[in-house]
Amino acid sequence: MLLVSSSRAGYHHGDLAQALENAAMQLLAEKPAQEISLREVARAADVSHNAPYHHFADRRGLLKVLAERSMADLVAEVRAATADVDAVSALIEGGAAYLRFAVERPNGFDVIYDPTVCIPGAPSEIMAPLIAELENLLGTASAAAGLSGDDAFLGVWGLMHGLGTLCAAGHFPLDAALAAYDASIRRMLPL
Repeated sequence: MLLVSSSRAGYHHGDLAQALENAAMQLLAEKPAQEISLREVARAADVSHNAPYHHFADRRGLLKVLAERSMADLVAEVRAATADVDAVSALIEGGAAYLRFAVERPNGFDVIYDPTVCIPGAPSEIMAPLIAELENLLGTASAAAGLSGDDAFLGVWGLMHGLGTLCAAGHFPLDAALAAYDASIRRMLPL
């Protein structure tokens, strides 16, 4: 009796979950999350087309992981930019890191803020602390620079998010967005 395995040789990864997530993140660097399929992730990870279902319940599960990993990367970049600098520099450099992420990783940025993936008011267990840390990093920098209160923080976040979104869409270059953010923040600061 001849036994034939239906699995592909590449299926036996040391860590299937990590291999699938890495393949999905590589695809996200090339195309929007909404265009990535589980079958495509399997192909990119060199595993059987059913292998992703061992890690992702469905396509929404894949998108959720893409958003969580992208948010973790964004938070890490903002954290690094705000560390060991004065209050005003933390606000400006933290916002600049946010803007750069939006422009340099637009697909990751888009999936983070996709309300069908990260439902406003109901983030996943992984996303909730990441959101809290990002808000804390930027909110603390804003307050320390003299822009305290929820309304001030919302204005700062809206400024950086809006500039990042418009710049990523090609409406103006990154240098112009960074200069506009810096100048706007400096004008907002109390004398």
